[in-house]
Amino acid sequence: MKAVVSIIMGSTSDLPVMEKAAAFLNEMEIPFEMNALSAHRTPEKVEEFAKNAVSRGIRVIIAGAGMAAHLPGVIAAMTPIPVIGVPVKASLDGMDALLSIVQMPPGIPVATVGINGALNAGILAAQILASGNEVLMQKTITYKENLKKKIVKANEELEEVKYKFKVN
Repeated sequence: MKAVVSIIMGSTSDLPVMEKAAAFLNEMEIPFEMNALSAHRTPEKVEEFAKNAVSRGIRVIIAGAGMAAHLPGVIAAMTPIPVIGVPVKASLDGMDALLSIVQMPPGIPVATVGINGALNAGILAAQILASGNEVLMQKTITYKENLKKKIVKANEELEEVKYKFKVN
């Protein structure tokens, strides 16, 4: 089994956020790898990773980082593979990371999810891969249908909640 998605984080302290992407990819049976690479502490390793990702069969990269959050952009600058940035809330309520990831120069796009939004990054990675894979497309459709069912069930449960002035 070869990884088609790479989950990269600036530090293992980001793992509690990034593991949500891993859990989703695992549920969808999408082979992935996870590594910690720092754009500031190990820039040569980041460059090696980014430049070799295509030849290793990686098709989507999910990169999470907090604070200055240069990791997703640095990777995107060195690979043609789609990069999904996950701003990790480490300081300033994650706004510093969000703005660092989202404000990329023309020609170096990074798809960016919300602060600590690794689950959405995993879903987006699956959707990117599903565009050329009918089995995976069906899995993503089923996942989204199940989300609808959860809301229907929640509303049924809310009907049972009684208050004197609640009218539904």
